[in-house]
Amino acid sequence: MPTVTVAEQPGVDVSGRPRPTEDRVVVLPHAVIVLDGATALRPEARGGGWYAGELGRELADRLTERPGADLTETLAEAIAAVAGAHHLVPGAAPSSTVALLRWDDDVVDGLVLADSPVVVRTASGVDVLTDDRLATLRRRGGGYRGRLARGGGFGADHVAALRASARAVGELRNTDGGFWVAEADPAAAHRGVRRSWPRAEVRAALVASDGVSCGVDDYQLFGWSEVFRLAGEHGPRAVLDAVRDAERADPDGRRWPRPKRHDDQALVLVDLTGPG
Repeated sequence: MPTVTVAEQPGVDVSGRPRPTEDRVVVLPHAVIVLDGATALRPEARGGGWYAGELGRELADRLTERPGADLTETLAEAIAAVAGAHHLVPGAAPSSTVALLRWDDDVVDGLVLADSPVVVRTASGVDVLTDDRLATLRRRGGGYRGRLARGGGFGADHVAALRASARAVGELRNTDGGFWVAEADPAAAHRGVRRSWPRAEVRAALVASDGVSCGVDDYQLFGWSEVFRLAGEHGPRAVLDAVRDAERADPDGRRWPRPKRHDDQALVLVDLTGPG
């Protein structure tokens, strides 16, 4: 059986206050799901963590009942089920990223929707399955990131700038030319990024939320090969701690502009060298 090791750590809200994590991790005998719920900037709104939990349960039920079903269709059905049960309206509902890894005796499948990656280590190297559409949007303008880079710091003005950015980015959610994420429209599932690998070639895999992948993509603390080494030798929590230590050394977000001082973190290491 594959060995699955999970590490999680909550971040803070946009005002810097501690609060429960909005990441959700689901581990099944043949699959791992990581969901990163989007933080609601309106206190009265249902949070992304709530939505991620609901979607994770729907995905787990379907993957248990039909372990070999098409991943895109499975995700679309799960999104539709959550939206229908809670009367969610596209464009006005909470949302979540999805990173899904599934395996059987013959193949390893991955699906990602928005910025939570799946990373696979094979005999020939590391293969990163990622959806960079949201990151591409973030790089288009200054916004709150430009303000932080200029030394504006976190605080009330940062929250105001973040809300303005969220409104602008929100208009591009689940639209052509924008980015795609799990929300209330099941069609978004068909915009996910997928890949498959022969099971015999895969040695290990990582499934992460962007509170961890930022250490590779944004902070450049290490590459994915080093993440595999660190997680394998010291456990996934060591990777989370390395990212968090870097953020503590940048308390005002000037070196690495980001929405919050500390994002929620989730990292799953799957050792696939054992039998199916």
